[in-house]
Amino acid sequence: MHLYVEGGGDKNKSLQIACRKGFRQFLEKAGLKGHMPRIVACGGRQQAYDDFCTALRQGKPAMLLVDSEDAVATQSPWGHLLQRAGDGWPQPPESTDDHCHLMVQCMESWFLADRDTLRTFFDQGYNEKALPSAERPIESLEKSSIYQALSAATRACKTKAPYNKGEHSFDLLSHVDPVKVAAASPWADRLVKSVKMAMGI
Repeated sequence: MHLYVEGGGDKNKSLQIACRKGFRQFLEKAGLKGHMPRIVACGGRQQAYDDFCTALRQGKPAMLLVDSEDAVATQSPWGHLLQRAGDGWPQPPESTDDHCHLMVQCMESWFLADRDTLRTFFDQGYNEKALPSAERPIESLEKSSIYQALSAATRACKTKAPYNKGEHSFDLLSHVDPVKVAAASPWADRLVKSVKMAMGI
């Protein structure tokens, strides 16, 4: 099975490699080691959707994983992507809801589920108090506020630059605990369970 993911930059080979590695290590730690889908780093979200649709038309087993970008008000991921301004994506006739998965509201939301890893990763100068309260559900946090919080929390770090998506995101993804992420994010939990089922686990 191919998992088409948003991320990795357009025509940026090093970022695409980092993207594939980050998702591979995340899913391996989630219990898929030895039963992994092929991860395809597609760059932008539109490219991910287009590549996914092409795979389905060719009869290939495939799943799509993109940021929701906004709060999700429906249980159907396809319903969200159809209604969302900027997407308007129709559900491919060859697909079901099980083929479509969302990072709510963005991949960085997952990092807030594992604050121990954030603290260790950024180390000296890291200011956890700049993050939203741990009591707030991570899927309720707006994408812009998460980016701002990560930037503020890492601004004074001694050994790493302030949070930068290209520099840090996929490296962090490879370190976070998928058990903590799935516990904090119903949509992440749905992804892990769906991929396991598709891979026969």
